[in-house]
Amino acid sequence: MLHAIIQTTLLDDVYQEDPTTISLERHVAALSGHSAGVFAISGTMANQIALRALLDQPPHAILCDSRAHIIHWEAGGIASLCGAMVQGVPPSNGEYLTLEDIQQKVVLSDDVHKCPTRVIALENTISGLVHPLPEIRKISQWVRKNGLKLHLDGARLWEATAAGAGDIKAYAECFDSVSLDFSKGLGAPMGAMIVGDRDFVARARRIRKSVGGGMRQAGVLSAAARAALDNASELGEVHILAKQVARMWTEKGGKLLKRVETNIVWVDLKDAGIRDEAFQEIGRKNGIKVDGSRLVLHYQISDAGIQRLERTFDEALAGTNTKSREAESPQ
Repeated sequence: MLHAIIQTTLLDDVYQEDPTTISLERHVAALSGHSAGVFAISGTMANQIALRALLDQPPHAILCDSRAHIIHWEAGGIASLCGAMVQGVPPSNGEYLTLEDIQQKVVLSDDVHKCPTRVIALENTISGLVHPLPEIRKISQWVRKNGLKLHLDGARLWEATAAGAGDIKAYAECFDSVSLDFSKGLGAPMGAMIVGDRDFVARARRIRKSVGGGMRQAGVLSAAARAALDNASELGEVHILAKQVARMWTEKGGKLLKRVETNIVWVDLKDAGIRDEAFQEIGRKNGIKVDGSRLVLHYQISDAGIQRLERTFDEALAGTNTKSREAESPQ
């Protein structure tokens, strides 16, 4: 990756002159089955630009999972950039939105008291779980039939495909717009891509410029992103490692909050009787960065890192194991 950065081109991406960036945009667009792409600095910027490009004039609303990144982790961009209302929907199955969930909450009415839904936004993976392709196809068919737009926050779509749930093109073709991250599991220092049809991408490029996302010598970033794509083949191994970490936690007496399907392990700290801050402090002492109940695994994690994580688990669960033995001992 460093070699790619050193060898990159340094022409102006605002004027669409940089060969490295143009090549990456065309490559990812082809992978996704869309006609064009535009490079962005981050997944958050990619989502916000895409949503703004899909929307025209308020009043309008975006319907999405109530846990979605675009609601909770993008600094209120939907309100400030899109002037849109958010219709957050909890998934009835506890994992991912179904067509039935959407149909129950979407606003298609001409009633002047209502804010009409214009865009459905899905996320894959969502909390580390794959949104299945058959369900997404059902949603996509219904959305198009009803004249709405469909966006995918695909920051971790590479993880979904590594889990064997379908290829990038099969997923992306269901959507009007898709954002894809090169950081996260792929390991680029930063960067994301927005793909869609040519008219959409032309509008997205203008919006990117308006929010300060135009880049001059973008090749230093797009070269790293292109190199990061080579790491996609490593992601399946990380999923195996995540399952091993989950077993390591449960075999020591811990419980999981969610099943493990990709590279994220959700440990139940409340059941273990330990606060997030205490867990983080134990991790720091053992040379591990942990952030609450969510553990995100990466292909560059070493065996020594896993050993330090196991020591962290041992210390965090020491009280739980003691209580368990006391409960099992005869009176």
